[in-house]
Amino acid sequence: MKKAFTMMELVFVIVVIGILAAVVMPRTGSNRLNEAAIQVVSHIRYTQHLAMIDDKFDSADNDWYRLRWQIKFSKVGGSDNKWAYAIFSDADVGSGHDGNPNDNETAVNPLDNSKKLTGGYSGTIEYGDSKATKELNLGHSYSVEDIDLVGGCNISNDGKKRISFDYLGRLMYENPKDLDSSYKAGAINRLVISQCRIEICTVSDCTAATSEQKVTIAIEPETGYAHIL
Repeated sequence: MKKAFTMMELVFVIVVIGILAAVVMPRTGSNRLNEAAIQVVSHIRYTQHLAMIDDKFDSADNDWYRLRWQIKFSKVGGSDNKWAYAIFSDADVGSGHDGNPNDNETAVNPLDNSKKLTGGYSGTIEYGDSKATKELNLGHSYSVEDIDLVGGCNISNDGKKRISFDYLGRLMYENPKDLDSSYKAGAINRLVISQCRIEICTVSDCTAATSEQKVTIAIEPETGYAHIL
């Protein structure tokens, strides 16, 4: 005689599936944050790679160190007022180094040469531009509401958050255009000497985010190694 499930057994299985679904589903939001963090870590490493293979030293240019490759996080009109980032080398476009990811300064997307590595920035490649890489707009792509830089990397005075790398792949903080020598702005050495942390959050203030609402990327001093905590 063939064996079959009883009604009680079927009900029990359905209840167990329901409990598992209730436990797993709330974690969907944090998975999106993890996806965002994995992408950002990849692009931090790519920025470091560009800095190491594209040494900006030029004996004929006294400001060569201001061209170092950097990654800049910002929330501006050109990013549709969402948190986004761009990878670029800040060239002197005739009026000096302005610290903004202009079209001809922004890295080409290695996965699609018709696009640049920016999620949108005012007055340059904006979010709606066909050249923008939409995934770099973390607000639109991953519902990110705030980004904070803490630890060994400071926040620049203009409210934009950025890091850069030297030709050895070492991490530097704040805006390279403010440097007046290779590593110093006045008496301040811009090399990062303690762990830098980038917090990516789904709430408007990372300082109030819970562990489910925040993911943290760490970048180590000296090596510039980026990883998710």
